[in-house]
Amino acid sequence: MGRLANMNRPAAVEIAYECMRFLITHNPTNATLNKFTEELKKFHVNTLVRVCDATYDKAPVEKEGIHVVDWPFDDGAPPPTQIVDDWLKLLNTKFREEPGCCIAVHCVAGLGRVCAQCPSRETENLCTPVDFPGLFPRAPVLVALALIESGMKYEDAVQFIRQKRRGAFNSKQLLYLEKYRPKMRLRFKDTNGHNCCVQ
Repeated sequence: MGRLANMNRPAAVEIAYECMRFLITHNPTNATLNKFTEELKKFHVNTLVRVCDATYDKAPVEKEGIHVVDWPFDDGAPPPTQIVDDWLKLLNTKFREEPGCCIAVHCVAGLGRVCAQCPSRETENLCTPVDFPGLFPRAPVLVALALIESGMKYEDAVQFIRQKRRGAFNSKQLLYLEKYRPKMRLRFKDTNGHNCCVQ
């Protein structure tokens, strides 16, 4: 399993839509924390959401002025309602108070795709990918929820994220996103009565 755990360390990807900016990134170790923190600063991240159990000391990240929030939930599963509510409240606050900021989110998993036919079970997205327990990232689901809550259709949100992060969702997560009913918590009326994103 050690080989599988290290097989996909994808680069951080920025997802920007309207006034929202997210950075979906990998889970660092204490040994890679300095480089990780520099990357967060490069993207002007002010908040980091960890949706996995803590595997590194958050103090060095917070020392750089980046607030770290821990909201772990099961790998490959949709987030619990309380985490969704807390996530959307955080976005509402951050994007209003600090326009142009970026929120980073990460979990332990890699790309979440393995090949059903290859003996090594590794894939470069050239083979037929299949669900493999323990490899599906949780971070893209939260970003998809933000896009849906801002008015994007779920299919468009999934495609938008997959353009930058292939294999970002498993079938259980896709079903959750399909059935999710937004309350448009990240949409508001501007002074002229027109819909707009968090401002």
